[in-house]
Amino acid sequence: MPISRHKGTGQRKRRSYGQTGRKSTSKKRPITHVRHAHKRMRRMVRKKFSWKKLFLSGLVLGVLFFSFITIYAAWISRDLPDPNKLGDRQVAQSTKIYDRTGEELLYEIFADKKRTIVELEDIPSYVVNAAIAVEDSKFYEHRGIRLTSIIRAALSNFLHLGSGRGGASTLTQQLVKNAIVGNEKKINRKIKEAILSLQLERKYTKQEILKLYFNEIPYGSTNYGIESAAQSYFGKSSKDLSLAEAATLAGMVKAPTFYLNNPDDLKDRRDFVLLRMEQEGFITATQKEKSQAEPLELKERLSGIEAPHFVLHVKELLTEQFGEKLVETGGLKVTTTLDYDLHKIAEEEITAFLDEKGAGELYNIGNAALSAIDPENGQVLVMVGSKDFFNEETDGQVNVALRPRQPGSSFKPFVYTAGFEAGYTPETLLYDAITNFDARAGQSYLPKNYDLKERGPITVRQALQGSLNIPAVKMLYLVGVDTMVNFANGFGYTTLQDRDRFGLSMVLGGAEVKLLEHTNAYATLAREGEHHELGFILKVESADGEELTKWKDHSSRALDKKLAATISGVLSDDNARAYIFGTGSTLTLPGRPVAAKTGTTNDYRDGWTLGYTPQLAAGVWAGNNDNTPMKRAGGSVAASPIWNGFMRRAHEGKPVKGFPEAPATKTSKPVLNGTTGGKVTLQVDTISGKLATSSTPEEFIEERTYLQPHSILHYVKRSDPRGSEPSNPQEDAQYIGWETGVQDWINKKIQEGENVLLELPPTEYDDVHTDELSPSIVFTSPNQNTMFSSRTISASVDVSAPRGIAQVKYFIDGDQVQTQNNFPFSLNFNARLLENGDHTLSARAYDDRGNVGATPPLTFTLNAPPPPSEVNWISPQNNATFFASSFPLNLQFNVFKPQNIKMIQVVVTKDGEQNTIYTSTEKKEQHDLEWKSADLGTYTLSFTTSDTTETPTVTNTISVEVR
Repeated sequence: MPISRHKGTGQRKRRSYGQTGRKSTSKKRPITHVRHAHKRMRRMVRKKFSWKKLFLSGLVLGVLFFSFITIYAAWISRDLPDPNKLGDRQVAQSTKIYDRTGEELLYEIFADKKRTIVELEDIPSYVVNAAIAVEDSKFYEHRGIRLTSIIRAALSNFLHLGSGRGGASTLTQQLVKNAIVGNEKKINRKIKEAILSLQLERKYTKQEILKLYFNEIPYGSTNYGIESAAQSYFGKSSKDLSLAEAATLAGMVKAPTFYLNNPDDLKDRRDFVLLRMEQEGFITATQKEKSQAEPLELKERLSGIEAPHFVLHVKELLTEQFGEKLVETGGLKVTTTLDYDLHKIAEEEITAFLDEKGAGELYNIGNAALSAIDPENGQVLVMVGSKDFFNEETDGQVNVALRPRQPGSSFKPFVYTAGFEAGYTPETLLYDAITNFDARAGQSYLPKNYDLKERGPITVRQALQGSLNIPAVKMLYLVGVDTMVNFANGFGYTTLQDRDRFGLSMVLGGAEVKLLEHTNAYATLAREGEHHELGFILKVESADGEELTKWKDHSSRALDKKLAATISGVLSDDNARAYIFGTGSTLTLPGRPVAAKTGTTNDYRDGWTLGYTPQLAAGVWAGNNDNTPMKRAGGSVAASPIWNGFMRRAHEGKPVKGFPEAPATKTSKPVLNGTTGGKVTLQVDTISGKLATSSTPEEFIEERTYLQPHSILHYVKRSDPRGSEPSNPQEDAQYIGWETGVQDWINKKIQEGENVLLELPPTEYDDVHTDELSPSIVFTSPNQNTMFSSRTISASVDVSAPRGIAQVKYFIDGDQVQTQNNFPFSLNFNARLLENGDHTLSARAYDDRGNVGATPPLTFTLNAPPPPSEVNWISPQNNATFFASSFPLNLQFNVFKPQNIKMIQVVVTKDGEQNTIYTSTEKKEQHDLEWKSADLGTYTLSFTTSDTTETPTVTNTISVEVR
């Protein structure tokens, strides 16, 4: 061995090595020595990792783990209450719910529990069986907890499955949770719950546990135990409950506050309990069906509550977070987001419109709901769920603000906004023409506008503001239904999960939404595309003043800011909706920019109005809870007056804020740049037929109006509208149906004499008039600042052009005075009307295609004697011929500088005989007179004038013949 130890020292003795650490010898070890070393190493490894040691190690770890669990369980159990004293616990303080100021008390959840102890033998068996069937079907088989249920519930949560046969908790665990440890969502609480459940099962019989359960479990509000719940909700003892009532109470236990706030969900839950009872063999199918057919009628009434729908929803949120026990008995102070003043305004506007103004009776509107949200943070300021919470006849306790309802056209802004995100624009042209959207499939889907009219090519802006249905369905197709659902989910909608049931009718309100979420989606537009989760609670404090939770803003980007500005610009464009609603409707606020949209569902079952300013978003629903149609009252009639009244009052005293300016959306495609009315009006070069440019001479620019001859599918790929045009548009599944609708509409217009060009507007620019072809022209005379002492203005130019010169035009002070068509193109102009002083002279040279070159203007001075007054005939012309039957004959002449003429006479001469037929001293520029009669022959007509010197002058003689 290379290393040995000295006896008694424990120190290793090394052999003699050099400074390199190697033995100072040149002899090599034999190979056999290496082999023996390897064998020794293998024996050491086998000895070190023997199975015996592995077993002992595992045993030690197991003992340590068991000891740890035992000690941990003992530590957890140290503070557990005595199961024998469950009935001795005292109720703590009441919970108080306030508005956002923390001063206005909305509701106090009284701490006094209503509890009446009842013996198990006095509870009907079907009451017990209902609870066992839905909550713990293996109650008599387990000993407090069920691992299989825990695993199943975990998998259901992970895979997002339904509730199946119930949750993970046994009846024993539910008793412990509600009566002892509370609902705190921590692992320690779950461990305590499990340990105490096992203890209860050891100390109590199953029947005793059931007695405790039915006397301790909370049933919502302040009702603890089956007897209190039966008396409160059904006005009877628990022993007299019907099967349907027993199933209702058994189902309610899962989430009492939620089910009390949501009667429809409670009825579904009751029916599920009855189904489970049948599946477990407790009742027959006939009993189940009979009980499921019974209406759900709860009799409990609340008192001393403000904003009841809002408060009860807050209570539901609190119980989800803290549990029924702490909320009911913990003495919490809850500060909510509710703006009490705005809440009262909302209630007043609903009541005023429906009752005081009589709209409810006039239009058969039984109910209305209103929600308002702060766009800055998503906090719910108002949630009025019905006109009257306490009106049982109209189901007033149903919170319509949280009920899915079809939104009608109020959903259209989001479809069009998704279109903007895809590349379409507010000016995109869509044909509002009756279209079969299932033509290729051989089916028929022919949506109609509310007024059954067609408007032909129309911009997205006008289609949206006019709430037209046919263009909206086309936009949804262009966007894609699946893409639209994804887009809407980004705005916080939770009712659009079942994608398979949505089709093109989704844009017309075929997908139900909740008023509150719908309002928050509009608030997202108001916040420039930033979506905020809804907030109801600002903070919760314990009875000792400890802050248990505080509001936190959770936001995400749902839409680009520029696109948000675009849709806000459309929705706030009152002029765009004027052709349907007129201007200044209830969708506007005086002196304040506001974006708004109405919605109406089929048969007038729902009326909506939603809108926003940068400071506030509000939504109103009106209708009847039982879906009874209103009397031809849609969103603009049934909802917008309430919305307008609320928004006006809510903004009193607030500064006026505008929306960000919408960005320009000019594209290279005329179909995306359309104009009002669908008729594209463009400046066109008359020579090339192409779009005019800055090089196109003004005289060759003509305004032409075009009508798009095809549907938009002919010009764009739906997924990439700003990209290249489709090479074969007929491949699109909707092309045939859309084209048929367009051509039918165009044929109607042709028959009506429509005066437009039925062709695609030009997209290329004028290439005939270019800078390279422009003529060159300069003055050779006169020089700059030349003075003219006579009224004859003369000029010469030097001109040239690649295509030669066709003509030169001369301008004085910007007005054309002469055109020369022949070389040398010089000017010789009598400026008798020009005032003395400084003037400008310019010239333009043209080739045969209208390319133009221009001189810079030069300045000249006119200092010439004023021209004499003149009288000139307008009609008749010299050598004109008239028939005697045309008399009396109307004559006209004009006077240059009439202020210098004292008198004018018109003299008619025939065969030397003169006859004065008109005399005037009026100083006007144009005269009209009548030549009453004349014999046959030749006449001369002349003027005799006298100026201020009273010297008569004969001027401008003409000759006419009378036959």
